[in-house]
Amino acid sequence: MSFLGFLLLGLIAGAIAKLILPGKQGGGWFVTLMLGVVGALLGGWLGGMLFGANLAEFWSLQSWLLAIGGSIIVLLIYGLIVGRGDRSRA
Repeated sequence: MSFLGFLLLGLIAGAIAKLILPGKQGGGWFVTLMLGVVGALLGGWLGGMLFGANLAEFWSLQSWLLAIGGSIIVLLIYGLIVGRGDRSRA
């Protein structure tokens, strides 16, 4: 998959992960989409290491599930980090 294809996959995966996760993570849509790209990279890396996943195809269900899963993980971690900062100020 090309870099632009992977970038597009990450952007869409970030938006889907935002819809799946309950609550408000903050940061707006731009931050969510950028975290989605990071999550897609994380999901692809973990999928390749743990499952030997081949992420060469853009329309592969495996690629999409790993990208969305990685995006959810990154959004959860971001929510924990940002959530702690808000509680300490109050």
